[in-house]
Amino acid sequence: MTRIILIGYMGSGKTTLGKALSKDLGLPFFDLDWYIENRFCRTVSQLFAERGEDGFRQLERAMLHEVAEFENVVIAAGGGTPCFFDNIDYMNRQAQTVYLKTTPEVLFKHLHMGKQKRPLLSGKTDEEMRAYIVESLAHRAPFYEKANYILNTELLDTHKQIQKTIVQLRNLLNL
Repeated sequence: MTRIILIGYMGSGKTTLGKALSKDLGLPFFDLDWYIENRFCRTVSQLFAERGEDGFRQLERAMLHEVAEFENVVIAAGGGTPCFFDNIDYMNRQAQTVYLKTTPEVLFKHLHMGKQKRPLLSGKTDEEMRAYIVESLAHRAPFYEKANYILNTELLDTHKQIQKTIVQLRNLLNL
């Protein structure tokens, strides 16, 4: 049985690589945020607004426990998922976890275009966004680094770079 969970900061490439890896392996792909949105018929932003971050994180934990039971699957966790409750330990028990590690500058570049879709970045200036990324990445990194594997994902801007990273990921996981 294959169960892979990709973790990392928002904008690190979890969904991009998750889709590509699942296609390459012929396995279903689940993005935890999309799964939550489909189950509750609300966007993550709406759920954050309605329940607050604590309420959302409790909901996210319950949905993580659902998808992490699926077999032969690739899952992209939300950026904060590993950092709450015992989520990272649970993910490590359930699956091969991979931290997609990248620099704050690359994250800023990836996130800048879609910041209005991200509840934690909405309304921030570029300077505030850069500072937020640096600060929250420093806080989250100790959780991310508990993953079974760490993979640098700085270059995911072209199809060729994504394919090269998939080969690295497959080698890392012995797939």
